[in-house]
Amino acid sequence: MISVEEALEKILATVSRLEPEEKAILDCLDQVLDEDVVAGFDIPPHDNAAMDGYAVRSKELSGAADGRPVYLDVIGEVAAGYVSNKNVIEGTAIRIMTGAPLPGGADAVVRFEDSDELEHKDDGKRRGKIGIFTTAGKGQNIRSRGEDIQSGSIVLKKNTVLRPSEIGILASLGKSRAKVIRRPVVSILPTGDELCNVDRPLSPGKIYDSNSYAIAASVLKCGGIPRLLDIARDSMKPLKAQISHGAEADMLITSGGVSVGDYDIVKDVLSQMGQIDFWTVRMKPGKPLAFGLVKKQKRNLVKEVPHLGLPGNPVSSMITFEQFARPAILKMMGKDNFARPTVTATLDQAIKNNDGRRIFARVRLTRDAEGWHASLTGPQGSGILTSMSAADGLAIVPEDCPLVKAGEKVKVQLLEGSEYIW
Repeated sequence: MISVEEALEKILATVSRLEPEEKAILDCLDQVLDEDVVAGFDIPPHDNAAMDGYAVRSKELSGAADGRPVYLDVIGEVAAGYVSNKNVIEGTAIRIMTGAPLPGGADAVVRFEDSDELEHKDDGKRRGKIGIFTTAGKGQNIRSRGEDIQSGSIVLKKNTVLRPSEIGILASLGKSRAKVIRRPVVSILPTGDELCNVDRPLSPGKIYDSNSYAIAASVLKCGGIPRLLDIARDSMKPLKAQISHGAEADMLITSGGVSVGDYDIVKDVLSQMGQIDFWTVRMKPGKPLAFGLVKKQKRNLVKEVPHLGLPGNPVSSMITFEQFARPAILKMMGKDNFARPTVTATLDQAIKNNDGRRIFARVRLTRDAEGWHASLTGPQGSGILTSMSAADGLAIVPEDCPLVKAGEKVKVQLLEGSEYIW
């Protein structure tokens, strides 16, 4: 058996960043930019009003105050999306809406609330003069040209992950498409004579194939494109055919068939179709975990596809995906931050470690004035999938720790969705 760290290191050393693709920006969410994005113009492209009000010359408002207004002639109005054909000159003001370009001659905007605008709002008449009750400094309530983005600057650097804010920036620059590292296609192959498709009636001795759907959902969650394959039965010929079909993708994930039973033949088939780097890891659950390469002949080329053989038990399958498949998929997408956040919590129940493996125990998290508390989600059997559904995180018990007592501290790796407990 190898350690969790050794297994992850071997997997990450094998997978590589995929090639780029160009696509519509909304389809690029959470993907990694493969180019610098340079601004072709200033944003805002002109000085504009940050408030609804009046564009004025600030020096004319010296001495203005409540009860002592300065009156200015209103010579026009400008709305957002339009440009005034008049300039603000001595003794005048132009009514202006938020976002509208600042008229020539003006150097400040005074809010409607600081004028007698509201006193006459309901009289139905447009007034030729406006009384202003406040002084104004140069630049007041004005968004300056280029204050957000300056023409020629690198706005988004290569390797930036595109979140909603970055998608918005691309749109603000008039870019409808972006060049990003493509999402990996991941084939998901369930194995085992006991499995039944979810849309078929169960017959005696059969169970529904839950692993494929949990794994596919996990692939989607971390940004990959899952491709579900038909169930492969426990015999060499159909299993070889399905593995060959699965090797058309960027990664192949199988579930089941990697333990030591008479019918656990996935690793045997894989050793014939490629290579296996390891097949047991010092962890619980998840000890039977195979990793290697499947070789796919296509014309005169041999394609090597990384393969991760997850255990058949559903909890083991999900936890090994979390520790190994997720980081591999993220690396293929061009990302370099694979670690889940962790917290230190006080354990409410003891956890025994009898066989020197790293334990990943499913726990619920709560928080009080003294900090985080972790309690087991119930029985921890590797077939109890509801223990994952109830979990906020995985309490990690090191290999060399035979017992974590109730009341002791433990590191908890947060799971997807655990942000809702904060």
